[in-house]
Amino acid sequence: MCAAALVGTLAGCGGAPEEAAERKPSGGPSTASADARHGDPRHVPGVGERYRAKIPRGSSQVVAVYGKGKDSAESTVRLLTRKGERWTQQESWPAHNGRKGWAKDHREGDKRSPVGVFTLSDAGGVRSDPGAALPYTSSTAFTPPAYWPKKTRHDFDYVIAIDYNRVEGTSPLDPTRPEGETKGGSIWLHRDHGDGTSGCVTLSSAAMRHLLRTLDPDRKPVVVMGDRATLAG
Repeated sequence: MCAAALVGTLAGCGGAPEEAAERKPSGGPSTASADARHGDPRHVPGVGERYRAKIPRGSSQVVAVYGKGKDSAESTVRLLTRKGERWTQQESWPAHNGRKGWAKDHREGDKRSPVGVFTLSDAGGVRSDPGAALPYTSSTAFTPPAYWPKKTRHDFDYVIAIDYNRVEGTSPLDPTRPEGETKGGSIWLHRDHGDGTSGCVTLSSAAMRHLLRTLDPDRKPVVVMGDRATLAG
């Protein structure tokens, strides 16, 4: 991949703060009684029918990202697994999303994370494979540009590509955007640097390692992401 394409890919995932991008580079879900129902195999707490119906019936692993508010960069990530017809929470971590919040129609440069249900099929990072079940690409090409702030140096030690406007089955570094450049892309789960992103969702290094070792392609993992009010609607 050429240097320009690499910088474009990394900038799209949102590791750098606003000023770097210009140079081209916790609240949990509602747990109301209605969410305690066990009859619907697609049911995930805090997620209404509109988005629940988009979770593939064969999926038994969900990474649920509950944004604090439409315009907030704060969120909570919960890992849930389905046993029989019941979803059970396995882990929960504080997280960040787009610095300007969430968008149902994400656009390149809007500094918001896309709302929706997306598959998780590929991973990688600067560091070697920690034992991932997902296909993992280890490469120094994930290293953030030197002019990004020091706090972002380890943002891409581990990443999981969110299958938004990308080609599944390719490295997260693949810059291809099937729906066009204006729809944005390179939306990843990656290491947190303490504040909002250009569109990615960020967690601690420990959380990333746990997800990489736990998410199993045979269980068809997906991410359900958005602000709490929108997801519940």
